[in-house]
Amino acid sequence: MNTAYNFAFFDEGSKREIRRATLKAIAIPGYQVPFASREMPIGRGWGTGGLQLTLSLIGKKDVLKVIDQGSDESVNAVNIKKLVSNTTGVEVTDYTSEATIIQSRHRIPEVPLTKEQILVLQVPIPEPLRYYESSETETKKLHAEKEYSGAWLMLFEQIMKYGSMTTGADHPVLVHDRYVMAPSPIPRFDNSKMNESEALILLGAGREKKVYAVPPFTKVVSLDFEDYPFQVETFEGKHCRLCGQTGVFLDELVDELTDETVYQCNDTSYCLEKLNSVGVK
Repeated sequence: MNTAYNFAFFDEGSKREIRRATLKAIAIPGYQVPFASREMPIGRGWGTGGLQLTLSLIGKKDVLKVIDQGSDESVNAVNIKKLVSNTTGVEVTDYTSEATIIQSRHRIPEVPLTKEQILVLQVPIPEPLRYYESSETETKKLHAEKEYSGAWLMLFEQIMKYGSMTTGADHPVLVHDRYVMAPSPIPRFDNSKMNESEALILLGAGREKKVYAVPPFTKVVSLDFEDYPFQVETFEGKHCRLCGQTGVFLDELVDELTDETVYQCNDTSYCLEKLNSVGVK
């Protein structure tokens, strides 16, 4: 631990302020709570919102896992782990089941989360209504009045133009039958993991200065229509070329030797756990 910094980088007043915003977000599921986003030693857009949540909550006994689009070894994930580890001395892990705090960009781990864990998601655009309403004042009014016809119209236009909803990621969800929420740019495959999750899910946008949350065992439903139900990415008939798993989110790759299309677990630590469980090196 680098003793030149306060524990978890921030001063105690800053951590308390972020925790107060977090508590309000937990009390009102799906509601975007403004907070005084701090300057960080990483560029905005690289996960500063999620990082501030992690630093405000982490304790000396916590175990941290950081992933970026399913990988524990990306540049973003490695540097965030270094910053948190250097200013706290906490243990870091690649295994989801060992972590108490999991910070993630663009994915929810394949291993089901438990009530002992907190998932922190990095968010670039927290406002789900921003795609058709540029005014912050107007989006606040729309949320207050529960006026979400624009969100439905956006999906309807996709169906009319392409024959189906085309949100590849960040498909809007309705939380606790009240607020439409941006789930962060996770694939549609991960949306259902938010519904009735045992773990507390926190979402932070540093550039937009917003925090919001999905408390444990909260109803989260992806927006859809009766005649056009929400559908996730399908990998039917596909399996991971390394561990053989099915029913997980897979990356489509091209084998350099055979030039054939192959599939591999996007969640690298999940794949490694499965390989270790069967004794494959």
